Amino acid sequence: MATIVSTLFISLDGVAEIDPAWHFPYFDDHMGAAVTEDYAGADVLLLGRVTYDSFAGAWPAREAAGEEDAPFARQLGDTRKLVATRGTADLGWRNAERVEGDLVEAVTALKAEPGVGKVVVPGSLSVVRQLLAAGLLDELRLLVHPVAARSGERLFDEGSPLYPLRLLRSDIFPTGVVRLVYAPGRAAERARVRRREGRRAGGVREVSAAAVRT
Repeated sequence: MATIVSTLFISLDGVAEIDPAWHFPYFDDHMGAAVTEDYAGADVLLLGRVTYDSFAGAWPAREAAGEEDAPFARQLGDTRKLVATRGTADLGWRNAERVEGDLVEAVTALKAEPGVGKVVVPGSLSVVRQLLAAGLLDELRLLVHPVAARSGERLFDEGSPLYPLRLLRSDIFPTGVVRLVYAPGRAAERARVRRREGRRAGGVREVSAAAVRT
């Protein structure tokens, strides 16, 4: 089964609708490395229409310009992109296709698709919310900026049920940005099972090694 990974820039007060005024002052090599890691090995990008239009409006031109970020722009262009949109206009970027039918059903099928190991969801708050509600998201990766944005769309809307999250990893950058990687809901339980199985396997290896020594 493929792993579905959400990657988001977010403010301390939960705003995940990026404003250059609070985002770019904190973007440094540490954040760049974290973003590179998030996208590494991605077989598919899953995007909402607003995020897709933002990407398609910037990255093809950066690839063509051949400057420092051109390799990353080329990587995005070469990656298969699924766009959740009701529109019918040409998407206008190579390897881009529409999500057909219901998003949850499409992502459920995508997770089981042969050859798909990692799906990255950049931004795309509406998509992330639907995947969280359906229990389809495996990792929620947040780059938390040390600023209160005070306005803008927040990641979590009001409602129920609760979303229990398990912290898998945390990193603190010199700028004060904190990187938090969570496993939501059922994904957290699967992570615990994998770790428990790993410990058991480690114990078996230790016992086997001891038997060989004796």
